[in-house]
Amino acid sequence: MAVTDCIYYGGKGGVGKTTCAAATGLSLAAAGQRTLVVSTDPAHSLSDSLETDIGSEPTALELAGELEAETDREGELWGVEIDPATQQERYEKLARALAADLRSAGISLSDAEIERLFSGGMPAGSDEIAALDLLVEYVDADEWDVIVFDTAPTGHTLRLFDMPGVMGNALETARSLQGQARRIGSAARTAMFGPLSMLGSEDDEESLESFQARLERARELLVDPDRTEFRVVLIPEQMAIAETERLVARLREAGVPVERLIVNRVLEDPHEGCPRCQSRQARHEDRLAEIHETFPDLDIVTLPDLEGEVHGRESLSIIAERMPT
Repeated sequence: MAVTDCIYYGGKGGVGKTTCAAATGLSLAAAGQRTLVVSTDPAHSLSDSLETDIGSEPTALELAGELEAETDREGELWGVEIDPATQQERYEKLARALAADLRSAGISLSDAEIERLFSGGMPAGSDEIAALDLLVEYVDADEWDVIVFDTAPTGHTLRLFDMPGVMGNALETARSLQGQARRIGSAARTAMFGPLSMLGSEDDEESLESFQARLERARELLVDPDRTEFRVVLIPEQMAIAETERLVARLREAGVPVERLIVNRVLEDPHEGCPRCQSRQARHEDRLAEIHETFPDLDIVTLPDLEGEVHGRESLSIIAERMPT
């Protein structure tokens, strides 16, 4: 099986993560890579950036005319916007399985009550859970060389990286509770029906085990420096620098590889005769110096300010030419 690399873009809202993810996808595809760009942000904008409809399943996107090909190998660009609703069924199945075993042991709880109890053990939203679950699914599909993730804003991102450990503990408890209930229920069925009681299915128990295994697999991928890189996006402002410092520290505490910062919307070529523009450029230069001083061990990449939001393939191509691959 080929090794699939993962690139995550994170940071506070509004700094241009989607732009960076889409531009990176274009750049990688131009370099001959089979590339999937995944939006895990509930407020999707990947479709707008790439000017095409992207659904909840990976969609092949046209590449013609975007960037000059860097290799004879033909690259591919795919996109997907994760819809948490499409993933909800598998989590509800786990709750229904637990409810059935508790009832078989004489614990009178309805499906709805058990589902609320089960979901209450999930401190983050279903978008984070779906992102981790699909991370493993897309990587193990062996269909792409690189998967680029446009993650949600900082708070969501931190919860996303907390999920494997938190959910692992919750699922261990759920499996233990289910196992106890199942043993009680099995004993009762054996007493009443004899050998016929063994004709039941173990599919529900396996669903809990496989779900936990996928979360553990996600954790392995997230902290593997040979497979994963987390790039933090920021803009040249003091508040953004402070928040980025906290995010980098938190990610490193979690063992997530962070080696590069992307400083977006840097004014590089101010209009002549525009004192306000000159002043803004000087301020950006000061902030860049501060960023280099604050993060001396990180590779700093700057992207130009294109005056306004970056939408469409033409403006994305400009950014893509500056994106590291």
